[in-house]
Amino acid sequence: MNLFADIRTRVLACLDQLVVDGVLPEGLSTAAVSVEPPRDAAHGDMATNAAMVLAKPAKMNPRVIADALAAKLLDDPQIAVAEVAGPGFLNMRLVPDVWQGVVKTVLADPSYGQSTLGQGQKMMVEYVSANPTGPLHVGHTRGAVFGDALARLLDYAGYDVTKEYYINDGGAQVDVLARSVYLRYLEAHGQEVAFEDGTYPGDYLIPVGEALKEKAGDAYVGQPEEVWLEEIREFATEAMMDLIRADLAQLGVVMDSFFSEKSLYGTGLIEKAIAELDAKGLIYRGVLEPPKGKMPEDWEPREQTLFKSTAHGDDVDRPVQKSDGSWTYFAPDIAYHYDKVQRGFDQLIDVFGADHGGYVKRMKAAVSALSDGKVPLDVKLTQLVKLYKNGEPFKMSKRAGTFVTLRDVVDQVGPNVTRFHMLTRKNDAPLDFDFDKVLEQSKDNPVFYVNYAYARVNSAVAKAGAFTDVSDATLAGVDLSGLTHEAELTLIKKLAEWPRLVEIAARGHEPHRIAFYLYDLASDFHALYHHGNADEALRFVQEGDSDTTQAKIALIRAVAIVILHGLGILGVTPAEEMR
Repeated sequence: MNLFADIRTRVLACLDQLVVDGVLPEGLSTAAVSVEPPRDAAHGDMATNAAMVLAKPAKMNPRVIADALAAKLLDDPQIAVAEVAGPGFLNMRLVPDVWQGVVKTVLADPSYGQSTLGQGQKMMVEYVSANPTGPLHVGHTRGAVFGDALARLLDYAGYDVTKEYYINDGGAQVDVLARSVYLRYLEAHGQEVAFEDGTYPGDYLIPVGEALKEKAGDAYVGQPEEVWLEEIREFATEAMMDLIRADLAQLGVVMDSFFSEKSLYGTGLIEKAIAELDAKGLIYRGVLEPPKGKMPEDWEPREQTLFKSTAHGDDVDRPVQKSDGSWTYFAPDIAYHYDKVQRGFDQLIDVFGADHGGYVKRMKAAVSALSDGKVPLDVKLTQLVKLYKNGEPFKMSKRAGTFVTLRDVVDQVGPNVTRFHMLTRKNDAPLDFDFDKVLEQSKDNPVFYVNYAYARVNSAVAKAGAFTDVSDATLAGVDLSGLTHEAELTLIKKLAEWPRLVEIAARGHEPHRIAFYLYDLASDFHALYHHGNADEALRFVQEGDSDTTQAKIALIRAVAIVILHGLGILGVTPAEEMR
């Protein structure tokens, strides 16, 4: 049930009737007609822009259309008031039992809020995809939370979602990892070592070196690099991926699949993807213009193999093969996305860190070219996270050597707080993460405030359950006509927004909207709770009055159910009680 969609259907039916009556001309498109909450709740329950968007194509005064539409809507038994405001805005108020019906629906329908928006379309969400050279850091944490919540949201909205991690194990950084592990391996054999030439000094490689010693004994000691590099690279990469999987599991993130960049090399997959672009006339030999701004000292014009990405919206064409015949870093990424297209996904989403902003247009151009514009790619960038503790920037991790790890954060505050707080800002906005404030028990802490609402509901339900039936099945059938106080109706109206909000968030790929909504819902709930402190008639449990108690418990149980759905999308387990 989506009440806003239902009322929109009624508005469209009235518009159709106005066409039949000759008030409106035939052939008008109603695609832009919307029904949504008014900006000011004092104006009504819902508002429609129908007259405003139809006025120009109908060549009519919007006020005339609005007046005619209002008269038709008043014939609908669900609509109590239809008022025209300003140049042609139309505000509506619904009869009380419509709102009371929302509560009944939430209690009776386990799928309340779930949508068929996606219609089973295959959606790939690729996120995290960190280099397998060490533990995940706090920047990866935000990308992991955002990507996972987005995948959950899309699944809730009716898409067939696959969550994938792209393992960047084909570049030079993996050779550096192998050399770093070799140093720890030698250290495990009692040798003194020095981490130079950009090798990774973090303590997290100590157990990897020890594990390599246990597996290989002294077989690599004193041997030249060509003897051990490939084998240790494979061993180290798998060890790092085990570490990364464990870190993600700490956060409640489980991938559906992992795709290795290395699998693209030597298998013809890169060549096949480039050949596909070549067949479309998008590959040519050429020389790029020098980079804008300060000229690099080592820059010189070289003929390269280029992808004509400007034909698909990019700013400049991009090299895919160097003058020496080796592939650029862009070529395997093209091949990877070509593989996604070939796997039959209807839509693709990539979640990148903020430092990949310059990569968006070229990747979109590649997917557009490879799919003939049929498979949209949305690239979401997650901005930086600034960590604070006791008002000061949080110190770097000794275990990682150079950065704060995902595990550092989760160990400090737990996975639920980490996940929720990472979604309290839009993904492309910077985020401050204060270890003290995210654990603070106050209205200013959204994590606490939403959990407190859920726990308060549980407490009231338990109290009421001592003298009356508070099962959801029973509550769905009780008389709710007594729920007429403004604070009660405000809460119900917020519940009615849930299905609409889900679809808005899913269309925009914006899971932060779920966190915002839950905070607003919790705020309306707490406001009603506090009204009960001053007015006993508004208290959830009315001693000796089973019918009234059941009605009030029905309302707040509906709140708890929606909170549970919302937290499920965020990947957060609610607190059953607060201590």
